[in-house]
Amino acid sequence: MKLRELESLLEGVDDFDQPKILLEQYATPSHIAACMLHTIQSSFGDIEGKLVADLGCGTGVLSIGCVMLGAGAVVGFDIDPEALEICRNNAEEFEVDNLDLVKCDVSRLSEEPMTFGKKFDTVVLNPPFGTKRNWGLDLAFVKSALALSNCSVYSLHKTSTREHIIKKAHDWGVKATVLAQLRYDLKGGKYKHHKKDTLDIEVDMYQFVHVKK
Repeated sequence: MKLRELESLLEGVDDFDQPKILLEQYATPSHIAACMLHTIQSSFGDIEGKLVADLGCGTGVLSIGCVMLGAGAVVGFDIDPEALEICRNNAEEFEVDNLDLVKCDVSRLSEEPMTFGKKFDTVVLNPPFGTKRNWGLDLAFVKSALALSNCSVYSLHKTSTREHIIKKAHDWGVKATVLAQLRYDLKGGKYKHHKKDTLDIEVDMYQFVHVKK
């Protein structure tokens, strides 16, 4: 599937009606999701036929995109039952039948290795950026993703945190590669504190892989 076709399809995924600010519920824009997933498949072949996890799946744009690109099966994880319901409705709208959903605290999955540890070929995520009261939550999500993946993790993070993220990956014995720098056009009007119609945030797309010893 071509990039533009994937983006066009993902534009039909419904957004949050009433996003929760403490959960940093910003739906991944269709162009970001399409670019991320198309790169993962076209450059690394890490979606088609693979068992994929989507951490903090929200409305399901990444999960549904993985299915469109031929994933063998996808499991979406999220702490918010209302987000999972939106995701479920979106999956039904797109007639997706190989997407399962799990309600859990994604940031604590790394503490439960017997449940999902190393069960997935690929893990994708657009984690909370760790702002407001959630400092460090982005890396907690990555740590959980690494615990679940037996191959690669692909994630989005603010470009301004690049040095810190690469250092943490090194500390964990993980190779972190910035594959692309993207512009996240955050739509205003969702939260009362937004003063602008849109807010552009520079984000990095990472690939994390375990370093073989």
